[in-house]
Amino acid sequence: MTITGIITAIIIGAIIGALARLILPGKQNIPIWLTIVVGIVAAFIGTAIARAVGIPTVTSGIDWLELLVQLVVAVIGVAVVVGIYSRRSIQHQGARRGQIADPVPQRTGRRSRVQIQGLSARMI
Repeated sequence: MTITGIITAIIIGAIIGALARLILPGKQNIPIWLTIVVGIVAAFIGTAIARAVGIPTVTSGIDWLELLVQLVVAVIGVAVVVGIYSRRSIQHQGARRGQIADPVPQRTGRRSRVQIQGLSARMI
């Protein structure tokens, strides 16, 4: 692969990452730089998959099938990264706040309150 091909893959990958984020339903709580990185990686992997399947990747025009494969790989990649990133941020969120759950109810008159991480529930 030439330097022009690598630069083109980076530019196309950034665009594909943004498109994957738009196609994927729901809110993605990942930074845009991570979306771009996933798109760039998906561009390289998508090209390899397209070549392996037999889709012509060197043509005189735009390789629409190759772009479609790259986009599918990018959507899958963004979905995987969102799952990993959101799980990681949830685990670190409690550690940053320093809150420890207190499962022992505190008695206040007739009703008792259970408070866990700032949430309260009434028990009768």
